[in-house]
Amino acid sequence: MKEETKKWINKAKDDLDTAKYNIKGGKIEAGIFFLQQVAEKSLKGTYIEKANILLKTHDLILLARKVNAPKKIFDFCKELSPAYLYTRYPDIPSEDNLNIKVNEFVRYAEEILKWVEKNI
Repeated sequence: MKEETKKWINKAKDDLDTAKYNIKGGKIEAGIFFLQQVAEKSLKGTYIEKANILLKTHDLILLARKVNAPKKIFDFCKELSPAYLYTRYPDIPSEDNLNIKVNEFVRYAEEILKWVEKNI
């Protein structure tokens, strides 16, 4: 594994810890932001490993396509992407059930990270 790839994966792992810490403390939107970051940094690490270049984007769906992620991972990315927007842009209405879906989002981020670690 390339050194730069390791850095991205380690940042993703740190972000997962940060997300869980925020969620446990009731900071759901902050937690969701970091869950999106887990997916983004994991997938960027995978892309760096395969293409030898950083793809500068925040689009999880594009990243998933670029690394040939399986449908399950692609679907997780489709769920995490809009949740991230809710946490960053106050003019975008959020889903009323973010608190309910947060556990699903944690699982999605964990699954993406797990898939990345197995496939790099």
